Amino acid sequence: MIKTLARRFRALLRSLAAAIAVAAAGIPAPRQAEAATVPTLAILQHGLAIGQETQDFKQFLGMRYARPPVGALRWQPPQPLEAAFGTTIANAFGPHCPQTASAFGTPSTTEDCLFLNVFAPHGAIPGRPYLPVMVWIHRGSLNQGESDDFNPARLVNEGVIVVTFNYRLGALGFLAHPALEAEGHPAVNYGLLDQQAALRWVRDNIAGFGGDPRNVTMFGESAGGQSVLSNLVSPGARGLFARAIDQSGAYGLILPTLAQAQALGTAFATQTGCTDQSAACLRRLPVETILANQAGVAFRTTILDGMVLPQSLDVALKTGNFSRVPLMLGSNHDEGRLFVAGQFDLAGAPLTAAGFAGFVNGSLPSIATPVLAQYPLTGFPSPDLALATLETDAIFSCNTLRAGAAAARFAPVFQYEFADESAPQIFLPPVSFPYAAAHASEIPFVFDRFVQPANGSQAAPLTPVEQALARSMVRYWTNFARRGDPNGLGVPSWTPIGSGQTAIQSLAERQKPTFAFAADHKCGFWTPIISVQALPLR
Repeated sequence: MIKTLARRFRALLRSLAAAIAVAAAGIPAPRQAEAATVPTLAILQHGLAIGQETQDFKQFLGMRYARPPVGALRWQPPQPLEAAFGTTIANAFGPHCPQTASAFGTPSTTEDCLFLNVFAPHGAIPGRPYLPVMVWIHRGSLNQGESDDFNPARLVNEGVIVVTFNYRLGALGFLAHPALEAEGHPAVNYGLLDQQAALRWVRDNIAGFGGDPRNVTMFGESAGGQSVLSNLVSPGARGLFARAIDQSGAYGLILPTLAQAQALGTAFATQTGCTDQSAACLRRLPVETILANQAGVAFRTTILDGMVLPQSLDVALKTGNFSRVPLMLGSNHDEGRLFVAGQFDLAGAPLTAAGFAGFVNGSLPSIATPVLAQYPLTGFPSPDLALATLETDAIFSCNTLRAGAAAARFAPVFQYEFADESAPQIFLPPVSFPYAAAHASEIPFVFDRFVQPANGSQAAPLTPVEQALARSMVRYWTNFARRGDPNGLGVPSWTPIGSGQTAIQSLAERQKPTFAFAADHKCGFWTPIISVQALPLR
């Protein structure tokens, strides 16, 4: 035992010497908002990491949390890193996971992409009172996105450590296929397994950055929010987090079955040329071929595979079969406007009256007549806004209400609705209607961007009133991460839901509880429908 400890100590000293040498030589500045200046060190489970001090925080970028999922490891669970002492030069973000170019992600064909980043306050030191940790799961429909879109300085300045990471996307992250299942490892949901590997890395290493491994909050928006709920339900994530924040991620509570997903996967294999349906052929496919053929396959949700996810999210929440930790969740008042903009205005032209009726009849044929009666065009400025309101209510608002009410029977739940009508649109260019509080519009109130997009989006700065709202939201988020309750000094009181209490916090110019949420979003109409079927609107 003593000899083993001595060997590890000598290895650590060698790592420290190498780290000092590298730091003295200078480290190039990474892509970020503020230029890096001074090297800084953190202690990993197996060695050291060299990061940088910036004006805003300490940052450690591009650290591996699993072995590269390439070659024979494609469509395998993430494999642990080798336990060898060494020095990690953490001065630049790692490559993004494979995806095509979009408004929501940067194109990449690099499968070696399982990297994470740690952002810590300047005063975070191992051995001091450990700080709360917030692990961000990025958005992007499980098809796009990356760990380095958003700058967490506002959160870090409130005294928390923030971790961001990449995970496998699209077919590489969520392909279900009988040949892969036959290999005997946990089926499907490889991207979700990546997320759990990142959470394990945080558990094992975050104390070396000054973070508390027993006080980890996972949070995410859209697909990141659905990932939060999926990890809340997945047995493999138990004990890896103490709190959870879901931002607009309750849109898919009823998951596709393994049989449904495998039918899509078999069709995908045929489309790519793997007519023999073998795992070997699938693993030989060039990344470019996979990306070119996955567009028509719905890799937008986690899958009820019976192993990683043994129950659909709605069933698990309703029966209490989830990690019963404090949960904060919410949706935005005008979620659907982002999708309608992409579906119609930016794809050609605004939706017409005839197009609205056709879309509803085509998407919801069995209930089209009552749905059209609930959303008469005479009640909206345009068909675009009628469809956006329908999609907001049916997909996001009422599902969020369902998820919160179910979970509140077993754990503390705080629910919000983000409703700032003039929130800046950071992803898409202007269209024929105002975006208002569209999907993802709360993100600029919690994060900044590292680099402003060059796609014509409206990157307007927050108004003074919005800056005040942003300060409150950041405090709500970090208060919750600190102790499982968003309340605290300097923010309006927020009441948890449950025991008949239906107050939902409105995050807008006036931050106050609202009791009109269910009526505003016609949940009396939608809840009986969405409780038994997932709606194919998006």
